[in-house]
Amino acid sequence: MYQNHFGKATRFAFTALGLLAVGYSHAQISLTGQLRTRTEVRNGLGNLQTKGAQSAVFTSQRTRINFGYKWDRLTFGAALQDVRVWGQDASSITNNDGARLMLHEGWADLTLANKADTTIAFKWIDQLSLKVGRQELVYDDARLIGNLDWLQQARRHDMALLKAMHHGWQIEAGYAFNQNTDAFGVASTAYAPGNVPAYVKNSIGVLVPVAAGFVPLVNAAGNSTSNGNPSYTNPPSTNGANQDYKSFTTAYISRKFNQTKVALLFFNDNFGKSHLDSISVGGGMLYGKRYAAASVADTRNYSGYNSRFTYGGMITHTIGNASGFGKIALQGAYYQQSGKDRDGKNLNAFHLNLQATYQKGKFSITPGIDILSGNDSSLTNTSANTNRFDPLYGTPHKFWGYMDYFYVGTGSPTGGLSDPYFKVKYTGNMLSIGADYHYFSTHKAMKGTDGKYLGSEIDIQLNYNMNKFTNIELGYSLMFASNNMPIAKAQVTSLATAANYNKTGTWFYAMLKFTPDFFYAKPVAIKQ
Repeated sequence: MYQNHFGKATRFAFTALGLLAVGYSHAQISLTGQLRTRTEVRNGLGNLQTKGAQSAVFTSQRTRINFGYKWDRLTFGAALQDVRVWGQDASSITNNDGARLMLHEGWADLTLANKADTTIAFKWIDQLSLKVGRQELVYDDARLIGNLDWLQQARRHDMALLKAMHHGWQIEAGYAFNQNTDAFGVASTAYAPGNVPAYVKNSIGVLVPVAAGFVPLVNAAGNSTSNGNPSYTNPPSTNGANQDYKSFTTAYISRKFNQTKVALLFFNDNFGKSHLDSISVGGGMLYGKRYAAASVADTRNYSGYNSRFTYGGMITHTIGNASGFGKIALQGAYYQQSGKDRDGKNLNAFHLNLQATYQKGKFSITPGIDILSGNDSSLTNTSANTNRFDPLYGTPHKFWGYMDYFYVGTGSPTGGLSDPYFKVKYTGNMLSIGADYHYFSTHKAMKGTDGKYLGSEIDIQLNYNMNKFTNIELGYSLMFASNNMPIAKAQVTSLATAANYNKTGTWFYAMLKFTPDFFYAKPVAIKQ
């Protein structure tokens, strides 16, 4: 009987492989994977540490399986992802531990028009397709819209994207609409932001459950804090994922003219309205924002949205070539924000970037400057207006220092950011080495500080391709902060208490990345 079952299983396997081979001859199928481990030694990453604090050491891992299918008129993609820290789970877990396995991507891209396909009658546009489902969204250098691949969990959006190519023009329009549940009996489309923890520390440090529709706000110590603390209001940057959007509409247009590329971006994201609230739980208080009425007695208005508009563009121009005198790549970008911010304040902010990269052979140097507008000292948390620019859903790690002090989950100065930088890089066939220098200061002066200067950061990175599917990356960073840094990051409120923090931060990481292609077959030389 065992042999009979084995024989059936064998025949089934060969039949499946045969069908796959037949399908593969008419369509393109891809199956790739990724296993990425990153060991980090943190001693002042994201925020300065108090004097005498111990370094944090851990290894995180991302595992992905990517499946792709392409036919003449349909492209399908799915990426299954698991993210965890080594030791985060016991060697034998229970159902109470939850799950970290998730669908990173799952989408279908349907071709509506293609001039190269004679079987499609629609010929007004060179190419037109509709991509629907969970997908990554990346524009230009990922400054404002990117997949945030540095983070193990990365970023994706549940959305529909209409894409067109015509006479060299790239035009895309996208729409997303979020909801918490599809359960029966749920009225209206009120939306509480995603990524809310199930448990959080209350004002006295006791771990307590979080009520539905309530988003707790905490200080740098991890405790819920009252309105008197500057960190009661969520730090700027949707990149921190502390408040997901209810919906967004995006439009992107780009065109390359010889050596010049022009790209325009419009992005409108909307956030559910909320009210500051507090809950007595666990012997302490839980302060935060409420996005839906807690009871019939709560008659405050939660309807409507705060709509934010971001618009602007980027121009890049290339001069020369890397083999002759050298190649110079110029880049300039400017984006404006208006409307309402996530908290309903009147928004008027901007972001400016200017940089030039000179490349000669395998070496390149890049001087540049980033300015993200902020509030001056006359604007407080209770003001109706704000000038703080939020860099949307981009990749802050790539631009404003590898130590992630700005525009991530660790918050950012209310005074904005000014970042002149200088980068040097060697790029070989197998090995690349880079070093970056940042000079950080606030765009506007802040209360309690003795100037705008925040600190300087040095980032060193080494990248080695061991083989086709294996990559090793090492990094070391140093932050030399001023006494203004912990004040700007809302860790303390005065220069006197800032003295309790170590002003030198260090960070080291070692990352291994394996990216196998399961259908790859090494070419075999034919002997003559």
